[in-house]
Amino acid sequence: MELAANKWDGEIRWGAAASFALHAAAILLLLLLLPRAEPLSSPDDGLSVEIVPQEAESASPPERVRAPPPEKVRPEAAKSEAEPVPLANDPPAAAAMPPAVPIAPPVPKPAEFLIASQLFSEKVLADPRSKRAREALRQLSGSERNLQLCDLEALEQVRRAQPAMAPDTLAPYAMAAEKVSGNSVEVKGGAFRSKRKWYNIQFKCELDAGSGKVASFAFLVGDAIPEGQWQEHNLVVDDGPADQ
Repeated sequence: MELAANKWDGEIRWGAAASFALHAAAILLLLLLLPRAEPLSSPDDGLSVEIVPQEAESASPPERVRAPPPEKVRPEAAKSEAEPVPLANDPPAAAAMPPAVPIAPPVPKPAEFLIASQLFSEKVLADPRSKRAREALRQLSGSERNLQLCDLEALEQVRRAQPAMAPDTLAPYAMAAEKVSGNSVEVKGGAFRSKRKWYNIQFKCELDAGSGKVASFAFLVGDAIPEGQWQEHNLVVDDGPADQ
């Protein structure tokens, strides 16, 4: 029985080898019967093409530079990129300049009174042509006499200080009430007429208590008074001879 099994095993192996050989022969015969593929001819056989080797850097495409994500950018780098670079001709930034300090306009100085270096009322009254003025002053006493004597001094001081003017009348209380105290007279809102126009005037007058004469005098001539204000302050243009 063992001999029969060995014999059967040998027959199987021989049959498998024979079957493989037959299949290989059939495949080889099939390949031989197929048409042989002709080599493809290049369309540019008549041209001579020279291939120039490229540099190593151009062989690979350039890589795209990507900006780093915002959260990874350092504050210093972000600030330098955001700030524009000023040109050479650009003026300095206004923020770099110190803030402008407002300059207050200069306060105008108050006009100074002109102090008389010479007094003229006594000389004017001594003139024969002032006879009526002397008689009128004798009839006055106290503060009224002092005021009239200072008015006379004011007219003569203006005439000497400003020869272009010809003052002929003075109203010591035209714009504001005068102040008479003892031997002192102060006029802050007076007006005098010259060549049919009225002007503001202020003055301070001191009289000698013993002789009753003017002892010191200071005055300040102001601007012309607008004609529209004359009637309001009882300033007339036709009282007395017109100035020439």
